[in-house]
Amino acid sequence: MKNAKTAAKQAIAEASPSQLIEARIRELGGWRGATLARVRTLIREADPDVVEEVKWRKPSNGMLGVPVWEHDGIICTGETYKDKVKLTFAKGAALPDPAGLFNSSLDGNVRRAIDLHEGDRIDAKAFKALIRAAATLNASSRAGARPRKKA
Repeated sequence: MKNAKTAAKQAIAEASPSQLIEARIRELGGWRGATLARVRTLIREADPDVVEEVKWRKPSNGMLGVPVWEHDGIICTGETYKDKVKLTFAKGAALPDPAGLFNSSLDGNVRRAIDLHEGDRIDAKAFKALIRAAATLNASSRAGARPRKKA
């Protein structure tokens, strides 16, 4: 039994971020896995250059971590809870949201989130527009950044 656990930990340690996200989706199963898989597909369709990462790997999230989608900085994270899939946009407060997708973390100065519960449907067109706007904002912020002076 110990060898199986060691082998599983080794496989997780060597997995790519995309493989870890796929494993997380399989582990979740049910509506949460399907929801995370759906938004992942929409993110990749909206921004083919998006980079998948996994952050905050710890025992409480099965060592598979939290899926993160980046393009010149974090676009959003995909956390899963018992009753929801939460998509937190790093610079959500600065993004236009004419469809009103943001429904959580509305009081913050920087972040905004979309909480998806069982049975919720997401407006694919509006969600993709939000992803593209976040990538554009990241790129413009990065382009406007000044190089740091060496001390």
